[in-house]
Amino acid sequence: MLNFKSPKALVFALIIIYNLLAASTVSSQGQLQVGFYSKTCPNAESIVRSVIQKTFERDPGSAAVLLRLQFHDCYVEGCDASILIDNGEEGERKASGNLGVGGFEIIEEAKAKLEGICPGVVSCADIVALAARDGVALVKGPFYEVPTGRRDGKVSSKSLADNLPEVDDSIQLLKSKFRQKGLSDRDLVLLSGHTIGLTACFFMQARLYNFTPGGGSDPAINPEFLKQLKSKCPFQGDPNIRIPLDPVTDFIFDDQIFFNIKNGFAVIASDARLYDDENTKRILESYVSSAVGNSSSSGSLPSFKADFAKAMVKMGNLGVKTGSEGEIRRVCAAVN
Repeated sequence: MLNFKSPKALVFALIIIYNLLAASTVSSQGQLQVGFYSKTCPNAESIVRSVIQKTFERDPGSAAVLLRLQFHDCYVEGCDASILIDNGEEGERKASGNLGVGGFEIIEEAKAKLEGICPGVVSCADIVALAARDGVALVKGPFYEVPTGRRDGKVSSKSLADNLPEVDDSIQLLKSKFRQKGLSDRDLVLLSGHTIGLTACFFMQARLYNFTPGGGSDPAINPEFLKQLKSKCPFQGDPNIRIPLDPVTDFIFDDQIFFNIKNGFAVIASDARLYDDENTKRILESYVSSAVGNSSSSGSLPSFKADFAKAMVKMGNLGVKTGSEGEIRRVCAAVN
């Protein structure tokens, strides 16, 4: 028999039991839904949003960090917060494709606040998805509804992250990797075009100094811009120096990145590669035309922000665990 030494302990235990039973009842539906926590933790989304807002006020770059975190989480084993598990050198975090991924402490802060109010209810995987949405909204991106109800995975392995998209992948390889996940060429353009954030000079070396035999640079780079990039990221210089992915509007979520790519001002190679393929180029050009108000022969113009929101929701559904799958972690860095 359980022995509770104080009324407070008993009340807290009863809250945990109620929440677990309620969450189990809802999650038995086995699918994501907007407002999943409306009964079990009504303030879940506002609590996450408050943490992201405060973090953003200290560091505006956190929005891009959280956006990247969700992409890297969803791409390996689905959107199950497996990337948050800190299990040493063989863990998913340590995969080469996850180099520079961050934001773990932000998610953990939100999780701690939620555990204090709704223990054992809100998954780390859902916090990651909500945090990415809230971060995007803070840099003038779209605010979109996030279906919730994900459960947390129990496996985190570096070997499972071998096929992450890499900065120096060809457009054919990037397209192939996205298709393997059920994502389209349009999703590739929307999700991999870097609208906000910073990159390290580490990721620039091959593009600037070893793109062609003999040490040539990527010919897609505007010549004047190439000089600027080389001055910021010199050959064998400090690999940790960080530069904006969008040098024009680096802290604003907008479609400027597509103009950059078209005109040779893409910073990293994977962005530039979107102009190497006829289909991704056509999609990219459609957003450029939409931004300047030129209607095409096909009729209506696409909306970058609306399409981005749809792509994020689609990505957020990759390989989700629901119902009795996975677990609700007590802390995001470790399985229960």
